[in-house]
Amino acid sequence: MSYDKVNTKLIHGGIPMDEYTGAVNVPVYLTSTFKQDGLGVRRRGYEYARTGNPTREALEALIAELDGGLAGFAFSSGLAAIDTVLSLFKEGDEILTSENVYGGTFRILDQVFSHFGIKGRLAHTEDPARFAAEISDQTKAVLIESPANPLMEITDIRTISDIAHEKGLTVIVDNTFMTPYLQKPIELGADIVVYSATKYLAGHSDLVAGLVVVTTEELKERVAFLQNSKGAVLPPFDSWLLIRGIKTLGVRLDRHVANAEKIAAWLDENSDVKTVYYPGLKNSAGYEINKKQARNGGAMMSFELTEDHDIAVFFEQLRLIMLAESLGGVESLICHPASMTHASIPKEIREKVGITDQLIRLSPGIEDVDDIIADLDQAIWKSRK
Repeated sequence: MSYDKVNTKLIHGGIPMDEYTGAVNVPVYLTSTFKQDGLGVRRRGYEYARTGNPTREALEALIAELDGGLAGFAFSSGLAAIDTVLSLFKEGDEILTSENVYGGTFRILDQVFSHFGIKGRLAHTEDPARFAAEISDQTKAVLIESPANPLMEITDIRTISDIAHEKGLTVIVDNTFMTPYLQKPIELGADIVVYSATKYLAGHSDLVAGLVVVTTEELKERVAFLQNSKGAVLPPFDSWLLIRGIKTLGVRLDRHVANAEKIAAWLDENSDVKTVYYPGLKNSAGYEINKKQARNGGAMMSFELTEDHDIAVFFEQLRLIMLAESLGGVESLICHPASMTHASIPKEIREKVGITDQLIRLSPGIEDVDDIIADLDQAIWKSRK
């Protein structure tokens, strides 16, 4: 029997139990290799743990089902997942990315893949007309973030996918901020979906992982080859932890989003706050498009304090919210993109796309929302010059 509701799929999707013993949780298969029954005769298809592991396979089947893709792949980090996807391309190819792309994605294109003749270029994916004009003869793919990190710009994934496909481009969507619980890029036209599963999918700041979902047999074969060849696979125990985290994704994200909506509204009405970037606010530039393609505005936001505040003091005065890299954990995390997550992007490019030194990125956790707001309030008050 199949189930269509996402909250049921989170728990029963993929390979939900151990077929050997009936255990309701897939076991952690801690083995590096598998006994073969004869030359070329593999027991249940397994031969070596880099190539395939039952625990990892259960996770990969789960994320493929959640996203509505053909196949899923699990990697040792989100960047390992992106590295593998970018390895689908060759010398002379160009990859367009959303302007506010994650700093690690910018860095791997700018400082790693550039050495192999693969070029990355920032594009205006939030503006379909400008995006169409930015496609060159060398462009082979577009990598979209929506909401984009860290200014939460929204891309109309369906429209950009249609434009890209008309030009023969592969559409890649980094869906880390939304997860398949809030947004389904494949239903909107994406060919490949990538995740830093470290974030909301795992949800407890206790593992690092990446996931890729593909939509065609050709992509399945090519990504499987690269996963095995590069070897940056997710270990069995981390795969098991990630499956466990995904089971509670729905209840966690409901709380994350409820908190985010209240915090964003409070910040938007606060005279000490210059700008709030959150697609769940009705005055947000991308509100209508995001409403069309996602369940809600998600849980991530950024904001800027007015010029009469010292943001270094603001960070120092926080007591509940932790200054740290990453996002999507049960605890509230805050960061300074210009010196942390996006420090690898040259300053002139950061400022051109709006990532100023005053920008603050907040990942509200699932604590009591009044406590989160109280912590922000006292730190903002103490940071006044």
